[in-house]
Amino acid sequence: MKLKSTLLYITAATLTFSSCQIGKHYTRPELNLPEQLDSTQQDTLTIAEMQWWEIYTDTTLQNLIDKTLEHNKDIKMAAARVKELAAMKRIDFANLFPQLNGSVYTQKEASNYGGDKYSNDPETGAKATVSWEVDLWGNLRWAKDKSMADFLGSIEAQRALKMSLIAEVAQAYFELVALDNELAIVKQTLNAREEGVRLAKIRFEGGLTSETSYQQAQVEYARTATLVPDLERKISIKENDIAFLAGEYPKQIERSIMPDEVKLPESLPIGLPSTLLERRPDVRQAEQRLIAANAAVGIAYTNMFPKLSLTAQYGLESGEMSDLLKSPIHYLSANLLGPIFAMGKNRAIVKAKKAAYEQECYNYEKSVLTAFKDARNAIVDFNKIKEIYESRLQLERSSKTNMELAQLQYINGVIGYLDVLDAQRSYFDAQIGLSNAVRDKQITMVRLYKALGGGWQ
Repeated sequence: MKLKSTLLYITAATLTFSSCQIGKHYTRPELNLPEQLDSTQQDTLTIAEMQWWEIYTDTTLQNLIDKTLEHNKDIKMAAARVKELAAMKRIDFANLFPQLNGSVYTQKEASNYGGDKYSNDPETGAKATVSWEVDLWGNLRWAKDKSMADFLGSIEAQRALKMSLIAEVAQAYFELVALDNELAIVKQTLNAREEGVRLAKIRFEGGLTSETSYQQAQVEYARTATLVPDLERKISIKENDIAFLAGEYPKQIERSIMPDEVKLPESLPIGLPSTLLERRPDVRQAEQRLIAANAAVGIAYTNMFPKLSLTAQYGLESGEMSDLLKSPIHYLSANLLGPIFAMGKNRAIVKAKKAAYEQECYNYEKSVLTAFKDARNAIVDFNKIKEIYESRLQLERSSKTNMELAQLQYINGVIGYLDVLDAQRSYFDAQIGLSNAVRDKQITMVRLYKALGGGWQ
């Protein structure tokens, strides 16, 4: 009866104390967010809610992104990391509950003190042991909270990686297509330069012009020819980069041709500032790291208090196998262990964890600032890229007209060959500039979509 009363008292005290979790619980830092992302509009919706295949409609690019998300090695490592931390979370959760272990043993001890007192003491037994560290101050619950935050942080890291990979593949693809288009422009220009050399040679040999014009035509042809191998090198390297992202060995990448025009949305729903924090997985990962750091402070603080461990054993033990079932035993113990003197080590650990938490606070605030900077830069690019494209389109058309007029005047002897070369160079530069503007319109959409946190569902 006395034993049962003792067990009841211990159980009641355990349940009472284990309801405590001392320490400062996590609260999100005050961020003082701006009222809107863009000074011209404020939307509750955001294009980041769209699926990535609704943004990137090129089917070749879609297949490439699908392949990357399936075979990219960083994605696979991130998935394995999630599995690892899920198991670690389960371990810390299991530590909150009693642990049951069993053992079956047999042993024999023989002694012969003085040489004439032989003693044989065999023993056989089976025991079940229940052990439980009572979470008096919340130490184990802080550990569970930390492992949960680490686990959720790994999920956000996986989402952030997925978002970044989609953007990286799309940008590299558009850059590759633009390099193809630039190479086509260079080859087309090279053919025109070759024709210019032929005509300059005929005019020189016919005595219509000096040798200087002929030599200038050859120099311009050679200068243009040097661009071809350099572009081919860039194309091969870009293909290798894309293959690497897709988890493949270097190979030729299938792609479409660059469109003449890229249509951007007329309106730009970008969402409220709060939606940016909700959708950006890198910001959410930073917050989970902050939560884990706060839990680490709780662990260090509660380590300064005594720990109570309860142990109960029940089993069978006998010197004769035949009497084993008739020989029950039980054992109960409670162990209270607390730090007394450690030269200030435990307080120093608490201070260190608080300093680490302070670092994560600043890291979280920095992540939020980075998110708003990325979003604002992407919005500025989006708003200006249309003007850039229109101005370069007008420049390309004007340069083409000027070059055709210069060539006609040269044939009629009105202007010299240097004027023709200047007009050709201007048209060539305008063609490349227009091609880059089309590429930048595509990449601007990629960066805006990523900056708003889209593409990771």
